[in-house]
Amino acid sequence: MCGLSGEINFDGRPADAGAVQRMTDALSPRGPDGSGIVMRGPVGLGHRRLKIIDLSEKAQQPMVDADLGVTLAFNGCIYNYPELREELQGMGFRFFSHGDTEVIIKAWKAWGDACVERFKGMFAFVLHERDTGRTVIARDRFGIKPLYLAEQGKRLRFASTLPALLAAGDVDKTIDPVGLHHYMTFHAVVPPPHTILKGVKKFPPATIRVIEADGTAKDRLYWQPDMTRHAEDALLTAEDWRDRVLDSLREAVKRRMVADVPVGVLLSGGVDSSLIVGLLAELGQTDLMTFSVGFEEANGEKGDEFVYSDLIAKHYGTKHHQIFVPHQRLMEALPGTIGAMSEPMVSYDNVGFYLLSQEVSKHIKVVQSGQGADEVFAGYH
Repeated sequence: MCGLSGEINFDGRPADAGAVQRMTDALSPRGPDGSGIVMRGPVGLGHRRLKIIDLSEKAQQPMVDADLGVTLAFNGCIYNYPELREELQGMGFRFFSHGDTEVIIKAWKAWGDACVERFKGMFAFVLHERDTGRTVIARDRFGIKPLYLAEQGKRLRFASTLPALLAAGDVDKTIDPVGLHHYMTFHAVVPPPHTILKGVKKFPPATIRVIEADGTAKDRLYWQPDMTRHAEDALLTAEDWRDRVLDSLREAVKRRMVADVPVGVLLSGGVDSSLIVGLLAELGQTDLMTFSVGFEEANGEKGDEFVYSDLIAKHYGTKHHQIFVPHQRLMEALPGTIGAMSEPMVSYDNVGFYLLSQEVSKHIKVVQSGQGADEVFAGYH
């Protein structure tokens, strides 16, 4: 989980190095392993790095490819970067690093704005061309990786979190009534381009924006889900659908094993996280670390599911960590939990997840989890 930030002025004024520094500093929790800023006239890019792929300093960001005249700030992971790298090498491109960041630079040069259609992963990035003055902004298909924008006149600022933009200053912090309406209607979800503030917008998912040096911009929606009904699907049995879901899950888990550091699992003991542990074991993951969180009983209701997570951990021989959170710690952690939010969130498990993440970060950098499965499979019903 890295963080990016930056400022671009389309009237020729130099970018504000102080503002870029403040935004980058505000992103330090997202990237404790490295920090960098590149200033070039009207453009300034900042980055905080969490080392996951290519742990060397050759992959530091913002990444500058002097030969191609491209500077990139990137947050995310391109799961199929090894295949893309091999294809680009076959086209004559030479690489100085071993990770996915440089693949984005070369892919842009090779395929232009069609490069995002080749990326399998989660990402938000800002790319600047030295010779043309052109800037490219892109976000993954589902908007997994965040990107916030603040525009004022001929100036554009961007960051991975809303508080980072506020750290730069000069942002309209008036409540956006449309954003507030969405927040109250959709249980704390504010869809792009709105946020809870008038002066900040979300960059939309599945979108690539090309901005010329004079500030003229063009957006392209490069993907949308295909909802077409196919007649042959009606012939599939329940077992056929089960097998297809399993194949998709297996592929998803395998893709997310792409890392140069160990990968763990947030294991609740429920169906979703237990499936992930099983699939990782099937794919050959060894010395797997799993983590479960539990709370004190309340009104006679048990506050943990350790009995279930223990069964899975024992069956697959994981290095299991139980994290018990007493009531008092919940209250003490509340300010930090709120401070870690980009926008207000409404959920009873926010504090627990915050404390769990704190504990997990002492042992490991990357975890898979079953988050989102209830939404996909209607688990709440």
